[in-house]
Amino acid sequence: MSKVKVGLIQTGLKGDTSLSPDAIRDKMLEAHIPFIEEAAKQGVQVLSFQEVFTQPYFCPSQDAKWYAAAESIPDGYTTKLMQEYAKKHQMVIVVPIYEETIPGVYYNTAAVIDADGTYLGKYRKTHIPQVAGFWEKFFFKPGASNWPVFQTAYCKVGVYICYDRHFPEGWRALSLRGAEYILNPSATVAGLSEYLWRLEQPAAAAANGVYIGAINRVGTEEPWSIGEFYGQSYVVNPRGDIEAIASRDQDELLIHDIDLDLIREVRNGWQFLRDRRPEVYEVLTDLETG
Repeated sequence: MSKVKVGLIQTGLKGDTSLSPDAIRDKMLEAHIPFIEEAAKQGVQVLSFQEVFTQPYFCPSQDAKWYAAAESIPDGYTTKLMQEYAKKHQMVIVVPIYEETIPGVYYNTAAVIDADGTYLGKYRKTHIPQVAGFWEKFFFKPGASNWPVFQTAYCKVGVYICYDRHFPEGWRALSLRGAEYILNPSATVAGLSEYLWRLEQPAAAAANGVYIGAINRVGTEEPWSIGEFYGQSYVVNPRGDIEAIASRDQDELLIHDIDLDLIREVRNGWQFLRDRRPEVYEVLTDLETG
């Protein structure tokens, strides 16, 4: 199959951060289900949501309340529910949620579910920021997923989450493992990173000859004052061209057809993977910083 119809869902927070994590989860799922149904109606084959899609982006706080938002994967409520929707609609669904492995050990994770509802596996966010407004190490342990690529019913899918996108090594690892379409679920606000939003993923797509789906949330989330989540979820092709982009401030389902044949065409023109020289890159791991 050459053409694959993909969908990205971006939304603002539903409910109030004073609510319990379970109550917010229910409101966020209620907001997403109509988009899932619409995606199915329009023939979407691979669907993805934003980072930690059932919750606010709670990392501006250091409030242990949010540990209760974590769920097990694949046995937790949200993953099981998305398996039902995947099977119902014969749709691959990438499900970014807050994961608990055992009490006190939490990851920023995306579960990947195949079109028959089968749980294929998960990717855990590798790079965890710890700066003012983004106290992620309080909530997330760094993942070490070994760059899994999932053979789904429609294409080979990889996942790289939010802050990961600033590190080129992971894009390359996923591409070398065979990824055709890499999802980057994010929660990123206006300011320092916005100009990078339309720079880094297109550059990574071109450097690696892959499609990338970048998903951001929208709106502001009180009581935290870290800025506006600026949406603009998009799909970028292996040439680095943004082919479809969502609005800055609206809940939205972005649907776009990607052409997997373009991957071969681009790679046969730009032989970046052939011409790489890993044997001379030892400096990348041998040098210490500081």
